[in-house]
Amino acid sequence: MYHIYIIRCRDGSLYTGITTDLARRLAEHQSGKGGHYTRAHGAKSIVYSEPHPDRSSASRREAAIKKLSREGKEKLVDGRASW
Repeated sequence: MYHIYIIRCRDGSLYTGITTDLARRLAEHQSGKGGHYTRAHGAKSIVYSEPHPDRSSASRREAAIKKLSREGKEKLVDGRASW
């Protein structure tokens, strides 16, 4: 099982990724081992996640989320997105 996740960073920005283990991935981001963006902006917490049965569908969904505007991502996080 794969998960798409959105992390809210300390500066309020959002980071989107995929993983098989949400807790482990958040810990990696928070310890500075998760990626350049979260190292620079500071990972605070996972504010959104959704499960996917395989990497292929998770990757497609991750790409779609990354194309959203900031407003679109905030709507998704708040449960106001209409998809």
